[in-house]
Amino acid sequence: MATTEFSVHKRDLQFVLYEQLNIEDLCKLPAYSECNKELFEMVIDEAIKVATDNLAPMNKLGDEIGAKFDNGVVTMPDEFKAAYGGFAEGGWIGMSQNPDFGGQGLPNSLKYTIAEIFSGANVAFYLTQSLTEGAAHLIEKYGTDELRKLYIERMYTGQWAGTMCLTEPSAGSDVGNLKTTAKKEGDHYIISGTKSFITAGEHDFTENIIHAVLARIEGAPAGTRGISLFVVPKFLANEDGSLGERNDMFCGNIEHKMGMKSSPTCTLNFGDEGKCKGWLLGEENRGMTLMFQMMNEERLLVGMQGLSLATVAYNSALAYSLERSQGAELGAKADAPRVNIIRHPDVRRMLIHMKAFVEGMRSLFLAVATYIDRSEKSEDEQERAKYQNLVELLTPLCKAYGTDMGFRVNEMAIQVFGGYGYCQEYPVEQYLRDQKISSLYEGTNGIQALDLLGRKIARNKGEFLKQFLAIVMERLGEAKGITGLAEMAGKLEKSVGMVGKIATDLAVGMGKDPAYAMLHATPFLELFGHVATAHYLLDGACVAQEAFDVIAEREGAIDDAARTKLVADNDEAAFYHGRVASARFFIASILPHAHAMAEAAEAMDRSALDIRFFEES
Repeated sequence: MATTEFSVHKRDLQFVLYEQLNIEDLCKLPAYSECNKELFEMVIDEAIKVATDNLAPMNKLGDEIGAKFDNGVVTMPDEFKAAYGGFAEGGWIGMSQNPDFGGQGLPNSLKYTIAEIFSGANVAFYLTQSLTEGAAHLIEKYGTDELRKLYIERMYTGQWAGTMCLTEPSAGSDVGNLKTTAKKEGDHYIISGTKSFITAGEHDFTENIIHAVLARIEGAPAGTRGISLFVVPKFLANEDGSLGERNDMFCGNIEHKMGMKSSPTCTLNFGDEGKCKGWLLGEENRGMTLMFQMMNEERLLVGMQGLSLATVAYNSALAYSLERSQGAELGAKADAPRVNIIRHPDVRRMLIHMKAFVEGMRSLFLAVATYIDRSEKSEDEQERAKYQNLVELLTPLCKAYGTDMGFRVNEMAIQVFGGYGYCQEYPVEQYLRDQKISSLYEGTNGIQALDLLGRKIARNKGEFLKQFLAIVMERLGEAKGITGLAEMAGKLEKSVGMVGKIATDLAVGMGKDPAYAMLHATPFLELFGHVATAHYLLDGACVAQEAFDVIAEREGAIDDAARTKLVADNDEAAFYHGRVASARFFIASILPHAHAMAEAAEAMDRSALDIRFFEES
């Protein structure tokens, strides 16, 4: 079983970061002037070591033991608590945040690279740390000087943890219907209500947990327009950071779940005795607007969970296929020797399918991370606006597409294992169970589809989408001039046109028949996701093909036979060849399904979805 354990494909990370996305260019920005490739490599190597030596070995243990609840107290496995101390001391929690508050000031593109590594090793463990960072960043941006001084550095350094508290028992995704209230009392508010499904809402990693809580101030308007955001600590803190009395908020229970069992999902009760203190962040009635900062950060990280678990599932399936012996070579005699299952065509079909999705989504996610860096740190205002538009457009796509496709990759990995994949002897069944929640929390993927179509496309008359498709078309023009890529570019060009046309039709349709337009939101997101992934795969293939041609010229591999031998003998040539093969498979085999899906959506008979049909049946 050893070869199916956790591993990181560092070479592909390096390819995406340095060759495809050129993140060394970020070091030209003043904010990252002290960064360089050597530093990036050192951080990545250390992350791989932490993930391999500390986090991955306790992933199965966390699944078996899980978080324990007893009379309001949540206890984590001892191994998790020990690992947390070293993780916090390593500076991983605030690695991309402001050094003035205990952060490391590193690029987001590096942070998301590390997030893939850590989430793949132990997603339940890493989730708590990402929420702490997000909550601290909220306080940094919207808190008073007093709140910043008291909380931020203690959170970025891991002394205290953090959460986000939106969901309530009577208002799941319908946040505007929340019942939690806030009543002004001196310099603070009294918070009263119940929040459910709060990830890491209670645990014993840290001495204090700082909750970002949505509540409605007495007399505020109904719906999301009347929601405010509050900092509510588990323990009240003195000015010097020492802990005072316990705040009037307690954990009522934790959920018993399909997966992520060592990530406590809590019900939190605020103000049972009318004494729960909270402090306002930002202005009254602006809570949802402010919370979207953290929500969007978490949505990208949840999408990264989809990629991370797909990656480790693929790595495990590949390793298993190379060691599992079953059946003879295709066409061999009955008494022929048994071969490893990677020799069977259908297994290789599944492996290239998984490989293409993993590599394409990795390029997509890390590209978005570089867009975040430029939207925040560029000195040019127009450039900041351009990249912010791309981030806003692609965030719901990353969250929904990354988790949906990640789950499908996990499913296919189990198929490669056969019956063993269904058993706990191997890790892929846990990856699948841990994966599923990612399409549900931080806004279900249906909500992401509505956000993409309604807010990110229709509301700005498709301007963000036009900007992105213009980037795609420019790269397609370049790909047509590279030997071997012109046919792929032509196929993708047709798909790009389809995305533009359908987006326009749906955006216009929203004004005439919103329900019918929304009916197509999820199929459209998947179509757009396929096209975006194909773009980043083709973009990578352009880089890889040019690098391969340089090696081939250097080695004198001119004809097809010599190039085939080069792939067999030269690891770098084989890597670049594999990257091109992933793009070719995806564009030839996955995009046609997207076209068929788009045609089926256009032909959908709305009458078949009449609610009376379901009521009568």
